[in-house]
Amino acid sequence: MTTLDLDTIRAALVAERARLVGERAETIVAPDQMTYGSQAAAASQVFAQQRDLALRDRTDHQLILVNDALARLDAGSFGTCPRCGRPIAEERLEALPWAPYCIDCQRLADREH
Repeated sequence: MTTLDLDTIRAALVAERARLVGERAETIVAPDQMTYGSQAAAASQVFAQQRDLALRDRTDHQLILVNDALARLDAGSFGTCPRCGRPIAEERLEALPWAPYCIDCQRLADREH
């Protein structure tokens, strides 16, 4: 980690965490009670609710990644892949500062899930 500015990385992670917490605070509106003849409207509402729930799950996962990256910064292990112990490419960390793994280990993790 010679050329990465860890203060800039920390600021980006803190900003991303604030954005995600704000996104997480948005409420999901329950569908209105269905009345006769409004099946299409009810289906649209249910679809929107399911979409919002999926987006909230994604936000929750992203928030975990960001908090974990901040913890790695605090622990002094930021930029090292916990799976193989090799450095994570600086270009990867600049693009995704919350990336927990090097690209090879990320591919393996994606295949496992």
